[in-house]
Amino acid sequence: MSLQGVQIDRTLIEAIVRRVLEQHTEKSPEAKPELIVSISARHIHLTDADVETLFGKGKTLTKMKDLYQDGFFAANETVMLIGPRKRMLPSVRILGPTRKESQVELSFTDAISLGLDPPVRESGKLDGTPGCVLVGPAGVVELKHGVIRAERHVHMGPADAAWYGVKDKDRMKLRVEANGCTTTFENVLVRVGEKIKLEVHLDTDEGNAVDLEHAKKIELLK
Repeated sequence: MSLQGVQIDRTLIEAIVRRVLEQHTEKSPEAKPELIVSISARHIHLTDADVETLFGKGKTLTKMKDLYQDGFFAANETVMLIGPRKRMLPSVRILGPTRKESQVELSFTDAISLGLDPPVRESGKLDGTPGCVLVGPAGVVELKHGVIRAERHVHMGPADAAWYGVKDKDRMKLRVEANGCTTTFENVLVRVGEKIKLEVHLDTDEGNAVDLEHAKKIELLK
């Protein structure tokens, strides 16, 4: 086929080439964020002072492994937790870094076994919560309050919040499909922060109830 005498529209050709290049080099702003859903097992957050009381003067938490969120870790240190019925959990993991106020997070099943009735709360909201006794290798801490059932929640950064169209303290839904059983968790608290990865936290009871380990499809919905 001869192209002799055919006039080429260079403007059109340049536009086509430019568009092809853009499609291969641009990252779509509509790309769906990667969603991680984690089971947050029973754990304890401690103040620096309570760490020293439980483990000895000058002691600090030592890292066992990093958690998904940058800067947070599971410590090697554990303590015994004693409830009002004198029942106990012999080895409860401590998470770091330390905080301004000590806090214990339990599942509903844990609380029942210990004789406690902690409210469902956002982390750090400790007014009116029950206490417990913590026993470490070097001492004992009696918490007057600080035991909660952690409210199901989703951590996300500003970009993720913009993608989902939500803001801090909003509520979302989490839909989980696993082994023919579909469950939707409602009232998932949104917690937005800088340098935070997208991650939903469920407690052990919630995660086991939906067989999260074998989930085939998980959706975070507004």
